This record gives sequence, C-alpha cells and structure tokens, in this order.
Amino acid sequence: MFKKILIANRGEIALRVIVACRELGIKTVAVYSEADENSLHVKYADEDVCIGPPRSTDSYLNVPAIISAAEITGADAIHPGYGFLSESAYLAEVCEACHIRFIGPDPNVIKLMGDKARARRAMKKAGVPMLPGSDGPVDSEEKALKCAKDVGYPVIIKAVAGGGGRGMRVVRNPADLPNLLRTAQREAEAAFGVGDVYIEKYLENPRHIEFQILGDHHGNLVHLGERECSIQRRHQKLLEESPASPLTDKIRRKMGSLVVDAAKAVQYTNAGTFEFLMDKDGKFYFMEANTRLQVEHPVTEMVTGIDIVKEQIRIAAGERLGFKQSEVTFTGHAIECRINAEDPETFAPSPGVIHAFSVPGGPGVRIDTAAHSECTISPYYDSMIAKIIVHGRDRQEAIARMRRTLEMTVIEGIKTTVPLQLKIISDPDFAAGKLSTAFMERFAPAPKDTRLADTA
Repeated sequence: MFKKILIANRGEIALRVIVACRELGIKTVAVYSEADENSLHVKYADEDVCIGPPRSTDSYLNVPAIISAAEITGADAIHPGYGFLSESAYLAEVCEACHIRFIGPDPNVIKLMGDKARARRAMKKAGVPMLPGSDGPVDSEEKALKCAKDVGYPVIIKAVAGGGGRGMRVVRNPADLPNLLRTAQREAEAAFGVGDVYIEKYLENPRHIEFQILGDHHGNLVHLGERECSIQRRHQKLLEESPASPLTDKIRRKMGSLVVDAAKAVQYTNAGTFEFLMDKDGKFYFMEANTRLQVEHPVTEMVTGIDIVKEQIRIAAGERLGFKQSEVTFTGHAIECRINAEDPETFAPSPGVIHAFSVPGGPGVRIDTAAHSECTISPYYDSMIAKIIVHGRDRQEAIARMRRTLEMTVIEGIKTTVPLQLKIISDPDFAAGKLSTAFMERFAPAPKDTRLADTA
C-alpha cells in the first residue's frame, strides 16, 4: 500500500480523497493555488505545497508543478480527483516515467476513450449499441452532408477530443450543416488543438443513464449499477440518483454485463463510467466513457456500501478487488443535489464570502463540501460548493429526506441553487420519475442556439 498520496485537486473532492486516505492510514499532500491558501483541503492534509497563482492553467493544470510537488514531498502516488487533470493521459505518462503511481486507468486507455471517434469504434467492436453516425472524423462538407443524410436529421456534430460542450453543434436541416460544421471545427481546434469532428444521430429528449465500473490489474472487473443523470441544464448535471426509475433488475443485469464485457475488451482498470442515452422505447446507446471518478459517485456508494475512492487506491496499489459481482448488492435509493454558487434564476456566478453555512445532517444524509462560514468562494474555479446526498428505503423517502435537508439549509452571503433544487424535487413529473434531458426547460428555457455543454 502507498505511504503518501498527493491530491492534484482542490475543494470537496480533495477532502473526499483525504478522508479515504486517513481511513487507510495513508499520509496526504495537498497542492493549492494562491487563492486556496486557507482552504480546508490544505488544513486537513498532512503536507501542503503551493503550486502557483489562482488561474488553473498556472496551478491545478500545471503538470510540472504537480510532479515537482510529488517529488519534493516523497509522494508515491497521485490522485487526480475529477476535473482538471483527471483524464490527462499526459499526466499519467509523466507519473509513469517518474515512478509515481497515477490513481486511474492506464494512459493508453485514457487516450482511447478520450478520443470519441476511436471510442465509438472500440465500443461498436465490443458489441455495445451505438447511435448511427460517421465511422470516424468527417473532414469535408460533402462527407458531412452525405453522413447526415444517411443518418437522418437531426444530427449532432461532436469534437473528437471534446469536452465542456465545445466543438458540439446540433443540426436540424441540411442548409445549416456547412456553417455549423466549420464553427464546430474552429471551436474544437481552439479548445483542444485538434479540429477533428464526427457526426452521429441526435436523440430528442432522451434519458441519461450511466454505469459505474471498477477493475483491478488481475482481470477482475465489476459494475456497481447505474445512475440517472437526466436533470441537466445545457447538459450540466444538477441532480443524480440511483437506481434509475425505468430500469428493471433484468435490464440492469443485461446492461451491467454488457458494460463489463466492453471494459474488459479495452483492458480497463480502476474506476470509470460508461454513459448512455436511453430513448423513449427503452433502448440504450453508448455516448462516452469517463476515465475518472465522477462528481456523482456518492449516490452509488450510498446504495452499494462500497467506498469507490478507497477501491481506486487499493487497485492502483496492485491489490485485487475485495468482492465479486455476485457480492455487489443494491439497497434503497439515493439522490444527490449539486449546490452551486449561482443565481438560481439567471445562473450567473455568485462568488464572494459565505457569512453563514449550515446544512443539517440526520438519518441518511451525507454532505460533501469544503465550504464553511466566512470562507471565500473564488471566481477562478467551478461554482459547485457542496453536494447534498441522501439515502432512503425507497425513492419516496429519499425525496422527502432531500426536501427537508434543502429546506433547513442556510447559506448566507452568496446566492446558491438551493431554491432551484427545491423546485426540481417538488415537481410532479420528478416525483413520478418522468425524466429526460429536456426536464429543466420548464424552469430555465434553453437558449436558442446550437451549442451544448459538458456532460461530465
């Protein structure tokens, strides 16, 4: 087992990794930007190193600074959390070269699944259901028009190296395709240094369902069930739950087995998530795989009782999974609400000082946060300040538990999305499980453009 782990992240996820390490008896190193000097992850880590100015490009995305911090402190592994460098094959390769263990998949797998066109081909070969689309990048208007005609409108243009919604456009008629293709290519080039894009069928109002997997280096791989992530604003997840209402045990076993086989086909190790769109007929279509820990991993932990972060660490250290698929059980229902420092009506960021912060606990309630009274919410980073996760015997109890927790939450000094989350869980369609990625249009109509945002 590792003696010391450096956490290449900040905020609640850095604290989450610190908690797992403490329970495993592992020392931790926090890295921080100048803006985060007084943050809780710095306070609770055993050691800390400042790695640069507030801008993430100069600090949390600075690979040389992170590697130097690991070498100076003698860390024998790096946990990247989620976001920032968590899906960086480059960081994983540099760790390997420096004899530091990267707590995540092999860099070759990160590269494969990070290239969405290659990932589509690999998953198709493994027998995973796919939406119709191009076999690879489309590099001309003629090819794009032919592909779109064959697939049938509407279609979506996606950046091969996509993320954050950049390089993505929905096309509803042939006349718009040439201009949107060029726009997507330019945006992809500017964002990722690669202008390649591909085309696939665009589903109207699907459900977003993802499966959590864990695999060790000894050939053992299991799934930990699914999460419903359909409540999104411009494809930014707001609320997640497990299990997903429309899935029966039979469908769960079938899809879980399919995901495990697909992950084995690409020699996947550590934690990962295979994401799908589900149409109104209950058919699944592969969307992408995230080669990292997800923001919403706690809902899976609540229904399975498995600490995913600890398992990540054990796997990276070379240990075998401590359980078989037949030993994974699912109990009750869990819901997670992301609390963002945003205006709940306009979604404008609301950085500043929190003057009062109180989120009640109680049976079945878990709060993952690095926020506290008199802390400063920086404008430099993601607006999420807390995750409220609840667990109940069934979905109805989980909803009731979430409602009372949100109603009793006090956050003063900044605006937050707590009122919006209360609207969501009080909605009759939400209570009935009638969900789709268009659910949020009733609260915040989508802007009339074709740009999509991150699904991570």
